[in-house]
Amino acid sequence: MIALDWLVLLGTIVAIVAYGTWKTRSTNSVESFLKGSNQKWWMIGVSIMATQASAVTFLSTPGQAVEDGMRFLQFYLGLPLAMVIISVTMLPIYYRLKVFTAYEYLETRFDFKVRTLAAILFLLLRGLSVGITLFAPSLVLSTILGWDIFFTTLLIGIAVIIYSVTGGSAAVSLTQQLQMSVILGGMIVAGVIAFTLLPSDVSFANTVNIAGELGKLNIISTKFHWNDRYNIWSGLFASTFLFLSYFGTDQSQVARYLGGKSLTESRMGLIFNGLLKIPMQFVILFIGVLVFVFYQFNQPPIFHNEVLLKEIINQNNQEQFEGVQKKLTAIFEQKSKSVTELVQAIKANDQEQINTAKEKYHISKLREDSLKLRTRKFIASSRNVELKSVKDTDYVFLNFVLHYLPHGFIGLLLAVMFSAAMSSMAGELNALASTTTVDIYKRIFKETGSALHYLNVSRGFIILWALIAIVFAWLANFSENLIQYVNIIGSLFYGTMLGIFLVAFYFKSIKSNAVFWAAVIAELSVLTCYRFFYDDIAFLYYNIIGCAVVLILSILFQLMSVQKKKATD
Repeated sequence: MIALDWLVLLGTIVAIVAYGTWKTRSTNSVESFLKGSNQKWWMIGVSIMATQASAVTFLSTPGQAVEDGMRFLQFYLGLPLAMVIISVTMLPIYYRLKVFTAYEYLETRFDFKVRTLAAILFLLLRGLSVGITLFAPSLVLSTILGWDIFFTTLLIGIAVIIYSVTGGSAAVSLTQQLQMSVILGGMIVAGVIAFTLLPSDVSFANTVNIAGELGKLNIISTKFHWNDRYNIWSGLFASTFLFLSYFGTDQSQVARYLGGKSLTESRMGLIFNGLLKIPMQFVILFIGVLVFVFYQFNQPPIFHNEVLLKEIINQNNQEQFEGVQKKLTAIFEQKSKSVTELVQAIKANDQEQINTAKEKYHISKLREDSLKLRTRKFIASSRNVELKSVKDTDYVFLNFVLHYLPHGFIGLLLAVMFSAAMSSMAGELNALASTTTVDIYKRIFKETGSALHYLNVSRGFIILWALIAIVFAWLANFSENLIQYVNIIGSLFYGTMLGIFLVAFYFKSIKSNAVFWAAVIAELSVLTCYRFFYDDIAFLYYNIIGCAVVLILSILFQLMSVQKKKATD
């Protein structure tokens, strides 16, 4: 990076933080701090998308496409359906009760212990997730500067605290509008540049055909397997449960639309998010596909996490890695030649030649993958960690940005990642603070206090949760691709939370004790699946399992309670 990149990066971030802080400097009520107020529908939609789309989305999703193609898009197929269900059923109840958090309703419907259980489940999942949200940009800055991740994590955490504490939900919503503009503009620029860097004789149609022939345009898969994370069935059914939980019971999202000017504005904001999220993810994944095609004509590094690679090489391993690099170069030349033949066959519409070129490509690809796997095993053994934790998928797009984008655009793309991180983290911190203040502190420790007292307490909890996130980011050792890891954490808790709310909404005869113990057992069941059947059951189905166990056991426990009462009468 040169001075121009730093100017663009720092100038963009400082301008957004300063604008949000200045515009909301007069926030002085608990309601506007925790909920925001009088948001228009498009502002709600943008805010929802920005809270969900963290730096993990823009750092990790293109790498996911490079490695696994576009089938991850199926994960979002249930989103529009979930938005409609929430708009029709959950949203009117929240508005009618004028709640600050979704969990206040549960005490009205059941009792304090059910409300507390749901709030604790949310605090656990969101407290962990905000650490991942912070980890992603810290990793980026650490990679760029070669600084210790301890310092970069602290630096970014402090920047988010400043405007989150100053303006609360209003500042979050306001800055998210600017951040999403930077994010979407920057990603589109990256995609355009990736295409322009391809050989001049490779047209856009050729690019799409290359990606399709090499299996990266696998958008829809109709085959069903329990351990397959992304197919049309998990996307339409399992992910619908996840999104119902996320947008209907997760305070980080509920807070975004509770601040709408009216019920209609909030509904339109949710539908707006449901309609635009899939196209946005398609674009981001397709950018990853363009990067994949780019690396068929330009040799990728042996390992995209160059900081870690240099660390291993400097441990007297340079000669060994030079030998591996020579072998990889020879394999890449053969693979690149087969891709060139594939392009020619595509232009000639010669299916036999296409199949021959693909066969040559896959032979070279197998040799390349084998050599890279040996490299990963060596790195894992050198660091004394498991092989699955030595993955560089999250570094693919970052590596491309740093090495191939023009200066100035590098700063813009990094600003995209940092803006997304701060936007999402600010929304999550605000939700954590509101839940802790309203559902825990105000309900247990101090039921009567001044508005100023609760405002200051909320600001204090934002700082507390930010510090917890910083510590978690320091200690975390993520074994998955980040975009998948954050969804796995959500799936461990969301099914149980959704089950509690569905019972509250639709099963009026079920009482507190039945749903409480059903939820406890459901959560233990999901954690058991994760611990012992991780490779057999795709994580999206945890949402169905958790929800189903709550519903079934709640009904059974209530029936048993009624029968017991009749027997004693």
